[in-house]
Amino acid sequence: MICPCGSTKEYSQCCEPYHRGTPAPTAEALMRSRYSAFVLENEEYLLSTWDPRTRPPRVEFQPDIEWTGLEILKTVKGGLADTMGMVHFKAHFKTADGRGAQEERSKFLRPESGAPWIFVD
Repeated sequence: MICPCGSTKEYSQCCEPYHRGTPAPTAEALMRSRYSAFVLENEEYLLSTWDPRTRPPRVEFQPDIEWTGLEILKTVKGGLADTMGMVHFKAHFKTADGRGAQEERSKFLRPESGAPWIFVD
């Protein structure tokens, strides 16, 4: 299956290794893998990659939303040597009422170089 994150790679060669425990190397990779986790309703992964200070007790999936694509608009920092990053994206969806998009600027942190990236807000 093609990865939901929009990379055009096979899921097994893209986000699945992150979902199975390999840390995402960049903030954008974590953003993409979290989007794929939303599509696949992988609550465990979403919670485990969320900063405990901002993480909800559980993730509420909306069964009436079908996620249809991810568009990365801009990435600021978030590379291999960084400890913070921001990813501006649009997550496209459709519902019974039509198509839409959710646009966000997400903040990611890595407490120290080499540590796993986490989603903050």
